[in-house]
Amino acid sequence: MSLLQVKNIDVVYKKVIKVLENVSLRVEEGQIVALLGPNGAGKTTTLRAVSGTLRAEGGEVVKGSIEFKGVAINGMSPEKVAAMGISQVMEGRRVLEHLTVEENLLVGAFMRKDKREVKEDLERVYQWFPRLKERRKQVSGYLSGGEQQMLVIGRALMARPKLMLLDEPSLGLAPLIVKEIYKIISRINQETKTAMLLVEQNAKIALEIADYGYVMENGTIVLEGKASDLKESEMIKDFYLGMRAGVLEGKRPRWKEVYYL
Repeated sequence: MSLLQVKNIDVVYKKVIKVLENVSLRVEEGQIVALLGPNGAGKTTTLRAVSGTLRAEGGEVVKGSIEFKGVAINGMSPEKVAAMGISQVMEGRRVLEHLTVEENLLVGAFMRKDKREVKEDLERVYQWFPRLKERRKQVSGYLSGGEQQMLVIGRALMARPKLMLLDEPSLGLAPLIVKEIYKIISRINQETKTAMLLVEQNAKIALEIADYGYVMENGTIVLEGKASDLKESEMIKDFYLGMRAGVLEGKRPRWKEVYYL
């Protein structure tokens, strides 16, 4: 049984705009799965469908099912989904700007009652992100973009999730900071076995740490395979990594079926 199984879902916004069609994917225990594709492909909507936050955006799953640890979570509130062990790191580094770094981190553990273990987890987050420890008493709104990204990842980890949903962690950050954050994400996965569903436009860096990958185009999955195979795929190199000369924006093919690598 997969940890997360998304089965043939359709998502509609405002009851008329179909954004996802027949989307299926799996995340196994301890696995990093990359969900790739251009802007507007439906990647963030897929994460919202899993986390239960679609309704707040006027969306709903109108077909198919989403199961976590064998339990259907379609239609569950975000609070119930979170309580089951799913934490989402949303795009845009949404820190609570008026709170300190440490207060932000403790917000992530608000549903937990094990105070001693919360303290231990806080120290472990500081080990992964030493800069956060240095700034633990600083108001979060004054952190750099990279530090804020570290903070929202750390806050999600304080819930001790079984699955983390990471939405564009590289967005708007300098390449060296992106490299540092991805190195830490990989380390967290290796040390805690926390599964991750990672949404990225930066396919190259995502595939460096992922076990498996899916590519979305126009609200559907058009390609999937082991990350090692996707990295070597001419299709990926041409249309998502831009590694070959002469490839122009808008020349991506419109697939009619899913390709498996």
